[in-house]
This record gives sequence, structure tokens and C-alpha cells, in this order.
Amino acid sequence: MRAFLTGLLMSLVATTSQGAPVSGVFQSIDGGTLDLETYRGRPVLVVNTASMCGFTGQYDDMQVLYDTYRDQGLVVLAVPSNDFNQELGSAEEVLEFCEVRFDLDLPLADITPVTGAAAHPFYQAVRQQTGFVPRWNFNKILLSPRGEVVATWGSLTKPMSSSIRRAVEEQLKG
Repeated sequence: MRAFLTGLLMSLVATTSQGAPVSGVFQSIDGGTLDLETYRGRPVLVVNTASMCGFTGQYDDMQVLYDTYRDQGLVVLAVPSNDFNQELGSAEEVLEFCEVRFDLDLPLADITPVTGAAAHPFYQAVRQQTGFVPRWNFNKILLSPRGEVVATWGSLTKPMSSSIRRAVEEQLKG
């Protein structure tokens, strides 16, 4: 419990970095791939998610954020992960859960490791460049249109928070 609380407290503060672009190809939950390179020129908010987490209601805000800014170029990418043992058992269950309960139409990756040695290469690159590692579900990473990590937030920061919206708007200005 102490590690959980420490992780939440450490992830409250947004960090900023302007390093080399990070990239990655995620498996899409409904087949195919989601290549961050195809989003170059657009800001991308990457969120590690889980269906059975106390923060799962943030899916609503993720969709609202996406709906609010998608015509201006924002991509919101949900990356379901079972790293904290709170994800459903299969991609099919996750997809059905997200479509039925939250009516999501934002890009959704397949269940993906985001921490430790098995972490997806995107998360490994972010850790190497910024030191940021998701400490729980619904951690957020904002990429600039050039693919650079510009800010990170922990679970307690909601997708429609003023700090995230300001950072997104700044990136949309270019």
C-alpha cells in the first residue's frame, strides 16, 4: 500500500522534457497496428488504461478531450495494460467493455506491458529519456507534433483538467 501511495504522490506533478522524438508501433485492439509515426504533425496523448481500475471512469474524459480537439489534430491513444492486475482477460473483452460502457471511438491498443523489462519500446524510450514510468493506471504522456515528450501526468490528473487542456492547446498552436 505504501508503494502505491508513494507512486501516486510522485506522479501528481507534470514533468516536461524536450528530447529526441519517441516512436513506437502498438498492436491495435481490433487488428492492425497503431504507428505513432503516422501521427507526426499532431500532438498525441498516450494513456495507459485498465478496465477494472478505480480511475476507469477517466475513459469518459479521454473521449471528451478527443472529441473537443480531434478536428484540430489531437490524437488520444488508450493503451490497456494488465501491469497492475486490473485489466480484463482478453482484448475482445476490453474492446467490448470500452465500446459498450464508454462508447469510445478513440484509438485503442491491444493489452500492452508498460512497466518493467517487458515494457513496450515506447514506454522504454520514455523512461530512458525522461525517467517517467507509469506508477499506476491512467498515467498520461503528451507528445508534441514532432514526437517529443512534453509533459506527463499521474492517475489523479483527469484528461479534461486545465493543465492537460492547456498543454494540448499549446501543442496545437505549434
